[in-house]
Amino acid sequence: MTEIDAKIDALVPAWLNLPEIAEKLGVEVTRVRQLVRDGQVIAVRRGENRVLQVPAAFISDDKVVKGLAGTLTLLRDDGFSDAEMLEWLFTPDATLPGTPAQALGENRGTEVKRRAQALAV
Repeated sequence: MTEIDAKIDALVPAWLNLPEIAEKLGVEVTRVRQLVRDGQVIAVRRGENRVLQVPAAFISDDKVVKGLAGTLTLLRDDGFSDAEMLEWLFTPDATLPGTPAQALGENRGTEVKRRAQALAV
């Protein structure tokens, strides 16, 4: 859980608060909080009320996007902060094409993880 700057806020096209995610996943909000604590999704404080929110791209078809947790683990192991991970995931990459977040949503997680691993070199 981190504060974000305007640059990252502008990169992420849509956000969901924790109760919205719980509804989409069909679970209690406490389960969503556990996903955040476990590092399976990134939540940031946004807006005037500083409400915890997660990029909407992380949730698809009533579940967390396949490959996201593993990608976040790789980036964390590379020393990325939550803000740096969000910036990387939502910055267009001409070699994908699109953003790593879009590629994960399109079930192209292997390509995204390969790029994340290359960052550690």
